[in-house]
Amino acid sequence: MSDTKSRDNAKTKTSKIQRDKPWLIRTYAGHSTAEKSNALYKKNLAKGQTGLSIAFDLPTQTGYDSDHELARGEVGKVGVPVSHIGDMLTLLDGIPLDQMNTSMTINATAAWLLSLYIAVADKTGASRDKLTGTIQNDIIKEYLSRGTYVFPPEPSLRLIKDTIVFSTRNVPKWNPTNVCSYHLQEAGATPVQELAYALATSIAVLDTVKASGEVPPEEFGNVVGRISFFVNAGMRFVTEMCKMRAFGELWDEITRERYGVTDPKHRMFRYGVQVNSLGLTEPQAENNVYRILLEMLAVTLSKNARARAVQLPAWNEALGLPRPWDQQWSLRMQQIVAFETDLLEYGDIFDGSVEVAKKVAALKEEAKAELATIEKMGGAIASIDYMKRRLVESNTSRLSDIESGDLIVVGVNKFTETEPSPLSGGTDAIMVVDPAVEAEQIGKLKAWRENRDSKKAAAALAEVERAAKEGRNIMESSIEAAKAGVTTGEWGTALRKIFGEYRAPTGVAQAAVARDSTQLEAVRASVDEVSDRLGRRIKFLVGKPGLDGHSNGAEQIAVRARDAGMEVVYEGIRLTPGQIVRAAVDEGVHVVGLSILSGSHVPLVKDVMERMRKEGLDDVPVVVGGIIPPEDAKTLKAFGVAAVYTPKDFQLNDIMADIVKLVDRYAKAA
Repeated sequence: MSDTKSRDNAKTKTSKIQRDKPWLIRTYAGHSTAEKSNALYKKNLAKGQTGLSIAFDLPTQTGYDSDHELARGEVGKVGVPVSHIGDMLTLLDGIPLDQMNTSMTINATAAWLLSLYIAVADKTGASRDKLTGTIQNDIIKEYLSRGTYVFPPEPSLRLIKDTIVFSTRNVPKWNPTNVCSYHLQEAGATPVQELAYALATSIAVLDTVKASGEVPPEEFGNVVGRISFFVNAGMRFVTEMCKMRAFGELWDEITRERYGVTDPKHRMFRYGVQVNSLGLTEPQAENNVYRILLEMLAVTLSKNARARAVQLPAWNEALGLPRPWDQQWSLRMQQIVAFETDLLEYGDIFDGSVEVAKKVAALKEEAKAELATIEKMGGAIASIDYMKRRLVESNTSRLSDIESGDLIVVGVNKFTETEPSPLSGGTDAIMVVDPAVEAEQIGKLKAWRENRDSKKAAAALAEVERAAKEGRNIMESSIEAAKAGVTTGEWGTALRKIFGEYRAPTGVAQAAVARDSTQLEAVRASVDEVSDRLGRRIKFLVGKPGLDGHSNGAEQIAVRARDAGMEVVYEGIRLTPGQIVRAAVDEGVHVVGLSILSGSHVPLVKDVMERMRKEGLDDVPVVVGGIIPPEDAKTLKAFGVAAVYTPKDFQLNDIMADIVKLVDRYAKAA
């Protein structure tokens, strides 16, 4: 047979093979400005991405305009700033919303961003009943891990309920809440905790909707059918795959037994995923490519527990903001698995596996026990303190295992010998947001306020306030406010007046004490020695300036400092530089530690250092931790920062020993 005929026969055979439709292929993206993000989206879609996943900057996520004091240094850093419908129109320009599946990672201000999205759809002629996509809209995990909460739990659940009720009736293909266990794992959750806490959250949401009486019993199955999940997958990919099968089986049981849902389609566990970023390493960052691939297999190999949508981090996210090429590399990884392998040609390859069935059963049993504990406490809202403490403890245990070598991380605590990487050298190895972006965005925002119909905007905003006060669904008035030109910060301020604000528990004081070790005992001895010389216990202020809500690192530093015998001052997230320096003065601290992972470290640290000098605190060393490129570390030290720590510095006892030496040196020099 000729080569030509062989190829023709092969093509004929291949064409007859039935393949499942691939999952939605996304990359999580957004930065700088709406214009630049729109250009990035169009490039990614042209490269074969099949859905949008929008990253919003921290001011947008926490209900502030770009010119608010707390927004300083944060504008456009971890996502795109969207202050009003003009920004949203620019962001989505040329993208047909009635043909696009859009995921928006937004929580406290989810009702507002969905309102802006619907207002754009109305303006551009996209029918509401054809809109498909998701808002994350999971506030409980924000209290536990991510930190972009605004309002207290009860009004926050009310806002989630409003979006669910509105969407079920008016945007029937939209997922109005995406219960998110992703950030729970990033905060250290075990597979059992990820299962239990996410399912407890979904129960709290559905119970709230049911108790409202706003959905007729015969329509409640439609509500359940629109609940989706957003999960994480770590390196133990067999366990992670079993976790996803357990998720599906538990969800089916809960929706059938607790809520009486009879339609199997409404009981389906529908989820999207971004694989683990917690495990991405700064040392030998190129190894992250393998990690990302293995983690993706956990959520794609098992057909009966396969993700509906996948977005992958870039290999260099532990170094900084990835470039378009880095995101393309992760996009191509998905496409190779989906289109070049035979994965989608088979049924579930794990059905009938004794080992898989045993692991799934064990995970379900443990998760049910944890759910029962939460239920006895009164549900997810009543258990926030408990769940937060357990997450801090789990993360402490994970880090201790890495420090001791019980948990091997290649390139970090084992096999550390390496050749210089040609991928990560130079100043252009990551993308850096132009500092001028913030001023540009603020200028546009001021022009927007000046040019809109201010009376119309004020009237629309007043109606939002009335709806909030009177307990009416917030969505219709918010959509009208969006169309009237109301800004994100104005919407957030209006609801803050009605609902108040909230500070979530840190979990630090209640967390179990770290297990003793020779290294920790040595640090304790040095803390005692220096404290005796000072005449009082070393006092360490851990501060998180700006809007960065990723508090895991700060919590672990605070817990280890406490366990080493220091007196720790830690008030949680979202503090201004002025508040941090005022606390340093009032508390009489010996050292200040700043934790920033949003990329805003240069302007925020500079502000803190200038305020420290004005207060005469030159004898108090400042240390900084976060995802900080080497060039920026030099800049921070030029400001007067005593030490900079990045993810490569995983030995917390070594950091504590450094801090004790700094305190002693500064005290002697004073």
